[in-house]
Amino acid sequence: MATPISSASRQLSASFRDPSGFLFSRNGILYRQINRAYSEDYARLMDSGLYEKLVKANLLIPHVETDQAPAESDTALKVIQPERAPFISYPYEWSFSQLKDAALATLSIHKRALKLGMSLKDASAYNIQFVRGKAMLIDTLSFEIYKEGNPWTAYKQFCQHFLAPLALMAYRDVRLSQLLRVYIDGVPLDLASKLLPFKTKLNFGLLTHIHIHSGSQKRYSDKVVEPRKGGMSQQAMTGLIESLESTVKKLTWTPAGTEWGDYYDNTNYSDNAFEHKKQLVRAWAEEKRPALVWDLGGNTGVFSREAAASGAFTASFDIDPAAVEQNYRTLKKNKEQNILPLVLDLTNPSPALGWDHSERDSFGQRGPADMALALAVIHHLAISNNVPLPQLAQFFAARAKCLVIEFVPKTDSQVKRLLSSRKDIFPNYTREGFEAAFSEQFKIHKAEPVHDSERMLYLMESQ
Repeated sequence: MATPISSASRQLSASFRDPSGFLFSRNGILYRQINRAYSEDYARLMDSGLYEKLVKANLLIPHVETDQAPAESDTALKVIQPERAPFISYPYEWSFSQLKDAALATLSIHKRALKLGMSLKDASAYNIQFVRGKAMLIDTLSFEIYKEGNPWTAYKQFCQHFLAPLALMAYRDVRLSQLLRVYIDGVPLDLASKLLPFKTKLNFGLLTHIHIHSGSQKRYSDKVVEPRKGGMSQQAMTGLIESLESTVKKLTWTPAGTEWGDYYDNTNYSDNAFEHKKQLVRAWAEEKRPALVWDLGGNTGVFSREAAASGAFTASFDIDPAAVEQNYRTLKKNKEQNILPLVLDLTNPSPALGWDHSERDSFGQRGPADMALALAVIHHLAISNNVPLPQLAQFFAARAKCLVIEFVPKTDSQVKRLLSSRKDIFPNYTREGFEAAFSEQFKIHKAEPVHDSERMLYLMESQ
């Protein structure tokens, strides 16, 4: 019987399925226990040079071996300390190109592993995180020694976690990425096959890896399938990876036609107002020096970049997948390392998911941030979604130690547009009502009028 985890150590709730080891936290530091059951595979990973090559290629999170006591001594081989990702995100929060890059990174890792006698045994999208602007594997225990003739055990998982949602996003609707929030182990291939248009059957890769793959799953679901004599050679395995790689690379999506994708082209800001707002955000971020910033309503990331200029890691959230896609493309073009664009609906944020509601943390559980930006957001939440100002104040106070928030009055053309098709039932939506509500949760340090506008920008700290 294994020694229970000590009270000083806390096993991460998402890390319980793999007998090879698990993550645990001790005194706020993240560690990974490697169990003796994984000793041969770990030795091969390190001795073959695969670990070093993947780390150098920014495909695997680096780690150091430590002399820390294991969390479960009866099963332990050793304890390593991996580099900690600055913010954990999930595939249903990624843009199209983020999911595509994560898929290609997974295939590249598997291909490199094969050349050095190993195989990627897991192809879970949850094992990928964006670190320093790159899609990177964070699970050191995802490798196993390759055995000639064995099929790729993670083939189905890769197709469900990556290929199926990407195909649905490209051929049907980019919002179908949210199926990953419903199906935590990836989009079922039979469902993807039914939802995809007929023309995808004329695409050899999609025909093979989704439509035919789905049919074979259904055909053999209740049967014991004996492995073919001779199995899958390494050459055939490489061919499978290259086929998947080619199929993924050909999937494309162009961000266009959404409400907020071209928001800054249609805003009511003058150039002077826009520049003043950017200056205030940058100055206040430099003053407070936050380590983690959440830009809640970040659009294409203009103001996220002002906060990131202070050195903060900035998660830039927006409801619009087109805006997030544009943000990510800008990040790649500029080779930015401390911005993470993500898709998020503030009125329905990512919930806790998985076994016992604890495998995937909710949006709120991943906070609080040191600073949050809420720019040109308050009127949408208060008027479009009828959220009372006191509740909004409570929401932001629970998620940020420091808040930069913009109040947009009813006299602003954007608010007038929101009220043009509905009755004004918001008597407290005034600057005085806003300050009164937020003063219950925050200490207001600064209130600056934005040049050439009636808007106010506030710097607050939670009480």
